[in-house]
Amino acid sequence: MIGIGGSTIEAELNAIQPTAHLVQPIQKDEFKQRMQNACQLMKTKNIPALYLHSGTNLFYFTGMKWNASERMVGALLFADGTLKYIAPEFEKGTILDFMLIEGEIKCWEEHESPYQLFVDILKENGVVEGTVFMDEATPFFVFDGIRKANNTYQLADAKPVTAGCRMVKSEAEIAIMQHAMNITLEVQKATARILRVGISAKEVTDFIHNAHIKYGIPTGSYFCIVLFGVDSSFPHGVKTPKNLEENEMVLIDTGCMLHDYISDITRTYVFGEADAEQTRYWNIEKKTQQGAFDAAQLGHTCEDVDTAARVVLEKHGLGPDYKLPGLPHRTGHGIGLGIHEWPYIVKNDKTVLVPGMTFSNEPMICVPNKFGIRHEDHIYMTEAGPKWFTKPMHSITDPFGYSVEK
Repeated sequence: MIGIGGSTIEAELNAIQPTAHLVQPIQKDEFKQRMQNACQLMKTKNIPALYLHSGTNLFYFTGMKWNASERMVGALLFADGTLKYIAPEFEKGTILDFMLIEGEIKCWEEHESPYQLFVDILKENGVVEGTVFMDEATPFFVFDGIRKANNTYQLADAKPVTAGCRMVKSEAEIAIMQHAMNITLEVQKATARILRVGISAKEVTDFIHNAHIKYGIPTGSYFCIVLFGVDSSFPHGVKTPKNLEENEMVLIDTGCMLHDYISDITRTYVFGEADAEQTRYWNIEKKTQQGAFDAAQLGHTCEDVDTAARVVLEKHGLGPDYKLPGLPHRTGHGIGLGIHEWPYIVKNDKTVLVPGMTFSNEPMICVPNKFGIRHEDHIYMTEAGPKWFTKPMHSITDPFGYSVEK
């Protein structure tokens, strides 16, 4: 197999030069534009206010990074663009330090109710009734607290605004994601080269983490799944992964976070020589992934893409639906600030594909008690249709396409 084995962990790490610094993070003006976009959507839906809870939605719209905890921290965005942060009084100084988009900070002391404060802020800003959009990631205890705090509002899912904005990526977002994908693909190539009989999944996982760090990603791998042989038939792994043996299937799924955006690439190949069965299923997987890509056209739906993948599988006697051997899960998921976000490439998702959407294409084939094969690359939608972030796998004898590189 071309590009599989023959190197060492030390040699591959020493060869890496950092590149993460070559792309810029999202700038303040873009965060402001996101808030304007949200306000415009709120006006069209006659929604006077939107609550953003600490986490990715708060960051996406305001640029403030704050991890969710047992205390309510977030912001109320009003349709006229007014922004009010909600935080414990003792955190006010830190909130000011983290603040990118200016807004008044409304605070509560430890013995007071942040939920009553939430209601009071709405009334102070002229919202005395109607529907308030709630960040869909808001914990139940916050939702329930607001519901019980002399609340006269209808609390509704903010997904039409949050997902409505986040699903469509800007050029700056796609540039960051492209750079992160490029780094992870190079890590995947280096990982294939360090493989040897007897290597453990942990050794490989540690290498992948350290390789991402060498490329300039301070946090290393965002996640990592390393599976050999029969373990690869379990999409998200096993409790105790086995060591690598000759002529076994290798499945490696990993990614990193660069400027808060995530990469996610899976590569599957054989260490040693592929037999007829491994080759057959590997080639079907490649055709299935291409079938999904071909269906990812502007105006088509997410469901159309999932259906196209399953049509290819059924033509080769796999499935149908989620039956095995075949594809046991959806064909893909959106990606951005979240590793899994909108849109989802799955049956019954009628979301129409438009320019700026980004999502995975990973119609995995699971063969019970034998192996699994997942080719995962990501698509971004352009005015001209779908584009790959990374080139799909080339062939089972040359998975990374070294023989065709120019």
